[in-house]
This record gives sequence, C-alpha cells and structure tokens, in this order.
Amino acid sequence: MTLTLPDVAAADPARDDRASHLVGLVGTGIGPSLTPALHEREGDAQGMRYLYRRLDLDVLGIGAAEVGRVLDAARLTGFSGLNVTHPAKQTVLAHLDRIDPDAAVLGAVNTVVFGPDGAVGHNTDRSGFARSFRRGLPGVPVDRVLLLGAGGAGAAVAHALTDVGVRELLVADADRARAEALAAAVREAGRATTAVVGTGDVEDTLRRVDGLVHATPTGMAAHPGIPVAPDALHPGLWVADVVYRPLATALVTAARARGARVLDGGGMAVFQAVDAFRHFTGVEPDAGRMLAHFAELVAAGA
Repeated sequence: MTLTLPDVAAADPARDDRASHLVGLVGTGIGPSLTPALHEREGDAQGMRYLYRRLDLDVLGIGAAEVGRVLDAARLTGFSGLNVTHPAKQTVLAHLDRIDPDAAVLGAVNTVVFGPDGAVGHNTDRSGFARSFRRGLPGVPVDRVLLLGAGGAGAAVAHALTDVGVRELLVADADRARAEALAAAVREAGRATTAVVGTGDVEDTLRRVDGLVHATPTGMAAHPGIPVAPDALHPGLWVADVVYRPLATALVTAARARGARVLDGGGMAVFQAVDAFRHFTGVEPDAGRMLAHFAELVAAGA
C-alpha cells in the first residue's frame, strides 16, 4: 500500500528553487509542537518559501518501525528533509543512506536531509541541549548528575552533558539494558565523564547528585505526569527538562516550587531547530530571532 502524506499540494518537487523548502516533523503526539511555526517564521524572515508539515504516525496509522515508509514518501514528494522525534529517533537509523559521524555515536537521529547522497541523518539535539544548558544554567555544579531516560533524546543529552563538563553521569531508564548501553557508549566516547547505570531508588539518588536531567516523554501533552516524586526535589538541586510542550511541565513546576534552579525545554527546542534549519537550507539562521519567535509563540498560547 502506498503511503500518502497529507497537505503537501503547495509543494512543487520539480521546481529548482533554492529558496523553496518543504520539510516536516515525524513522530507521535506532535500536534502541539511549535517547531513548524518556528521554522516557517525564520524562513519568512530569510525571504524563503518555507513550508513545514506535521506527519503524525498515529494519524498515518503506522508504527515507529515503519518510519522508512514516511521517508520514502517524503523524498518522492519533494521534501528537503524531515525532523524526527519520539518514538522514531532510533528506528529511523535503519532507513538512512548515510549517518553523520556525530549522530552515529549517539545512535539516534532527529534530522534527515534529502540530497545527492540520499537520506542523510544528523542529530541536533546534542548541540541544542548543550547550548541551552550553558545559557540557562550558568555556573551550576556538575560533579554528579542523574539522567532519566536512555532513548533517542536521552542519548543526545548524555553526550551533551559530557560537553558541558559533567564528571559523573548516572543513567536511569525503565529498560535497564538500554541504560547500560548508553552508559557504555558515553564511556567509549573517551570523554572525561564517568558514566554508570543508576541503581536504587531515584528519589534517594536525588539527595546525592547536583542535578537532574529528564529525557523521557513524561510530561508531554500526550504523556502527562511527573517522572519523580515532587517531595524529592529540593533547593540544592538543579533540574533540566527536555519536554517543552507544555513549557511548564509538572516537573518544572514542582522543581520551581521547591526552590531548585530550573531549565525548561524551550532553549533546547530552539537551538536544535537552529541547527536543523541550517541542515535543511544551507543558510545560517538568526538564533536570537528564533528565540524571540519562540517566546512570542508561547506567549500567544500557540
């Protein structure tokens, strides 16, 4: 059965126009995402004809294992590329013609570019989180950090934490084997960070670490909830969440209420989009302008 992608009639795949781009976001529960508007606003500011479409796997009626069908259909339809989010950042790897070395280290891809080399996978989550962390939590202690989540986002964040100087990283995931694999990958990368699998009670661990980074879908609009007991959060802890829809997740709200320094997922969302825009268009976006666009969209309740 041929997979037909929705709402792409405005694109002309035969048009040779470097200022025209059709891109999309692949994942589940992506209805509230601000990424389409963020990209389109920057495209407008750059004088481009830039269209960004949501390709929700639930709406298309397929699972993450079939993401290759979406890639094939998008490429044939004339897309410049796709962003990939939960739950397909790792399953997409098998459907790519080439993977950027940095993305290969992470074992996860969030940006796919279609070009002369076929479907090429990149990961902008790592650089996006690191840049957001340095901007939003300057000077916080990073001797010992607990990371919740070892999936696609967790892999990128784990390596980003080595970039910002974390000395010991504890990785926790409902799938212990996945946590062990990520900890081993961080160690094998040869950075100064020591990575081990977190053991014991998470709430107890929070008393013995400098910071908590949350990288699971919990807290998203489609996956409401909080990943830790609110009473385990305290003023001596900093907390970073990768979820940004909603921006004030239950975790972010609880951490602020208990006096912890907090980094919401907005900065990572913007900075990964900055790098993805560059991959899709070959044009350097204005990061400051994209941050302002994001703030406007949030304020408007978009």
